[in-house]
Amino acid sequence: MKIRAFVDGSIYSQSVCDHAAWAAGRLQAELQLMHVLGRREAASVPSDLSGALALGARTTLLQELSELDEQRSKLAQKRGRAILEDAAGMAHLGGADKVTTKLRHGDVLETLEALEAETDMFVIGKRGEAADFAKLHLGSNLERVVRAATRPVFVASRAFKPIQKVLVAFDGSVNSLKAVDAMSRSTLYAGLQIKLLMVGDRSAENEKRIEDARATLSGGSITAEAEIVEGHVEAVIAERVEQEGINLLVMGTHGHSRIRSLIIGSTTTEMLRSCKIPVMLYR
Repeated sequence: MKIRAFVDGSIYSQSVCDHAAWAAGRLQAELQLMHVLGRREAASVPSDLSGALALGARTTLLQELSELDEQRSKLAQKRGRAILEDAAGMAHLGGADKVTTKLRHGDVLETLEALEAETDMFVIGKRGEAADFAKLHLGSNLERVVRAATRPVFVASRAFKPIQKVLVAFDGSVNSLKAVDAMSRSTLYAGLQIKLLMVGDRSAENEKRIEDARATLSGGSITAEAEIVEGHVEAVIAERVEQEGINLLVMGTHGHSRIRSLIIGSTTTEMLRSCKIPVMLYR
């Protein structure tokens, strides 16, 4: 089993390493820490910067710009390796045994697509270096990863706390059923306190759905409580997380009303924005 975690040197990197190490320990998985160097952005200087210069001066300027560009590239790689070295140390301190690092060039989404077949779970921070904390801005890479990934995505919160209580936001959708099935077959949740929460009417149909979900978990030797609560989905989930001291929220990426390949479910998006605990997403 292999877990791949993205680190970027932001304030979330420590948390990503801690959560990834926790998961790797429980799953007896190899952990690979990854730092992706994005494509070099176009220079901000005007395109005709050397247009009015004499040939010799223009050649010298272009050479100096090329050398500066090369220096920046080397510095970016050096910084990337330093980030990975620090991250590996954090992961080892967090209890991970099998840790490797990889520096890649290109794009986070391209990296995910290239390695997804060989990955069992991805770990990523809720926000990156350019995050606007005041506006609860989600990192652009996170949104892209969640939209594209077919493997489970563990979204690390800002700080790691021991995980004992898990809340499963269950709505009977295909993705929530997949989440429950995956949980029943994973050692990640062994011995944890699990609660299934369904927000909706207390109808016979919903009662059957949540009881079937609990039976699925029980088949995997996971004991879970189940509750159906009426109200606004986001508000009820947030209230339960706060009141019951939940350490991990498990959700499907899309609810039953929003099964579209390029759109994150509205409830999922809201939970990612507002939740102060890590979120495990299944698709």
